[in-house]
Amino acid sequence: MNTQKNYSLGPFVILTFIYFIVGFLTTVNGQFQSPLKVAFLSGADSLRNTLTTLISFFFFLGYLFNSSLGGKWINTVGYKKTLLRALSVMVAGLLTYALSSWIAVHYGEIAMRISGDVVPMGYFIFLLGSYLMGTSAALLQVVINPYVAAYDLPGTQSVQRMNIVCAVNSFGTTVAPFFVTGIIFSGVALENVTASQLMIPFLLIAACIITTTLVTSRLNLPDIEGTRIEKGQELKRSIWSFRHLTLGVITIFFYCGTEVAVGVNVNLHAMELIESGHGLSFFGQKHLMLWGMDLGIPALLATIYWGGLMIGRLIFSFFNQVSPRILLAAMTIIATILILVAILTGNLWVLVSVGLCHSVMWSCIFTLAVKGLGQYTSNASGVFMMGVFGGAVFPVLQGVLADLWGSWQWTWIIAIICELVMLYYALIGSNIRDRECITA
Repeated sequence: MNTQKNYSLGPFVILTFIYFIVGFLTTVNGQFQSPLKVAFLSGADSLRNTLTTLISFFFFLGYLFNSSLGGKWINTVGYKKTLLRALSVMVAGLLTYALSSWIAVHYGEIAMRISGDVVPMGYFIFLLGSYLMGTSAALLQVVINPYVAAYDLPGTQSVQRMNIVCAVNSFGTTVAPFFVTGIIFSGVALENVTASQLMIPFLLIAACIITTTLVTSRLNLPDIEGTRIEKGQELKRSIWSFRHLTLGVITIFFYCGTEVAVGVNVNLHAMELIESGHGLSFFGQKHLMLWGMDLGIPALLATIYWGGLMIGRLIFSFFNQVSPRILLAAMTIIATILILVAILTGNLWVLVSVGLCHSVMWSCIFTLAVKGLGQYTSNASGVFMMGVFGGAVFPVLQGVLADLWGSWQWTWIIAIICELVMLYYALIGSNIRDRECITA
């Protein structure tokens, strides 16, 4: 196996850039929900919102069903070939998006009737594309997370390197909304979006990913020694026999739940306050203008939250001596207090400030979950990514409670429960028993 003892900056930069792509296209996928609601679901009425939310649901479904495949590929063909396969799946997803647009334009009459709603075939093909995109994002992270954690770049520790790549990932999620609204649909009102306008952007993005794949295939990306199964080697234990990993998967399920819930549902809570007459303002202003665009308060809240994740990860990337257990415990305690204050006061500006706390939780949980697993690490990364499915579950659960209780305010208790689960993992669940440790 090709290994490397003197770790250079090159492979780390390559994976960091690909992690940017993952964050960018993940958010792009979500940002297309509103345009697709207009372009594909104009014939739907009773199930229109439900069908729209299925776009993100199918994206996260790719994590649940296919994350473990990444670990198997790493053990079979290595990190680099798995990375290239994952990028190829991403290209397939983007081409499927383009195909859905083409079918909607040329065969729009082919549709299915569901509960009285007319749903075009192009919509279902787009769901397939969303599933492939989620699968590719999961596979890429299965490669990048353990590689970065184990890639002993001089002067850094694993949680610090994870914070760096996560910060770049967050930059991708931050700029993606501006890409969709300012470039792809620049000058086009939402109500005027058509399926034909989606085809070219998807093909152009696919061309960019194809180029990235070709460049990556020619670059040196050595395997990391001791993190995957060698040829002819058999693992004697089940990956689920490691208690700190199993609890780590459960913890990341709750983390992704609260991270995504705040990011997507704070907008709906803000709209509820505005419609009820309570109102929200930013230094007394009801509307903000940015580059000629009217940036409403709900959108600003989400931008501040996701921007907080990016800034926090940049800041904490300089902390190379702090224990991930201590950092995770401290941040979950602060986040719990902030969410509780937000619930009691109804102040959403306090709520979105938890983005700074959430910024380090992913890297801390992953670092603790795979610690000491040695050749089990690649498989561990695969099952770990299954927990990302929490990002599809908790926002929907919170929406159900909002309908039942008639308000979003007390639904944020779900976020507090998630924080307490992470606090338990930091203090107790991440402890490694001597018999579970493969490597120091």
